[in-house]
Amino acid sequence: MTAKAGRGVDAAESDNESGVIVVVGKFERNKDTVQEMTESAANHVGKIAVIIAGAVRDVTREIGDWVSDGIEMREAAKKASEDRPVGQVINGEFENR
Repeated sequence: MTAKAGRGVDAAESDNESGVIVVVGKFERNKDTVQEMTESAANHVGKIAVIIAGAVRDVTREIGDWVSDGIEMREAAKKASEDRPVGQVINGEFENR
């Protein structure tokens, strides 16, 4: 059973088992709305935080890989500068003299 709108009566619902009419007041409706909005906001903020945390993790990993590449290149350049030919290069060929 439901109260008809426009009669100045709060929304009413009937409990089918007992036939009792439950009237939900304006305060409780507003409280339920605020509660639902708060739960929804918390859920969305949580999802956004997970996205941001994942992005920070990925950026940190990329920066670490980039620095590692630089270190490897520096070490390779150092080894290359220490690696000198034994002979002299003439016409693109090594000749020992």
